[in-house]
Amino acid sequence: IQPFRDMVEGMRMDLRKSRYKNFDDLYLYCYYVAGTVGLMSVPVMGIDPKSKATTESVYNAALALGIANQLTNILRDVGEDARRGRVYLPQDELAQAGLSDEDIFAGKVTDKWRNFMKMQLKRARMFFDEAEKGVTELDAASRWPVWASLLLYRRILDEIEANDYNNF
Repeated sequence: IQPFRDMVEGMRMDLRKSRYKNFDDLYLYCYYVAGTVGLMSVPVMGIDPKSKATTESVYNAALALGIANQLTNILRDVGEDARRGRVYLPQDELAQAGLSDEDIFAGKVTDKWRNFMKMQLKRARMFFDEAEKGVTELDAASRWPVWASLLLYRRILDEIEANDYNNF
């Protein structure tokens, strides 16, 4: 029941917070709103009875998929969120890249933005790579929808790249 309670906390968090000081804060938000969904899905999907993986590793992969999907949502929706006055990107990393909220609100693709986005996409892909390790451990009947989610969301990252990082 804890993942469900955490998901509700994520919804509350989204009502009172629109900036994340660093990736640790953003990760926590991603855990609350999407990682929890991964955790709650494992008992529904089931673990393959022939799996040699530990239950913990399957849950970790499910958590990683939730985080990866939420990071992808954030990266896909930068422009839409900015129009709502929200920035779901680590503020410290924006500053390190020489960017600010004002740059995001202006919606201009610059070399600074491209470099920043390359790092954000790389991070999201690392979570997808971690998630991929657990898919084959799920019950055979459950693998396809999880693979579909993973592959389709990963393609969103490819599309951001193909669009020259213009996610405004």
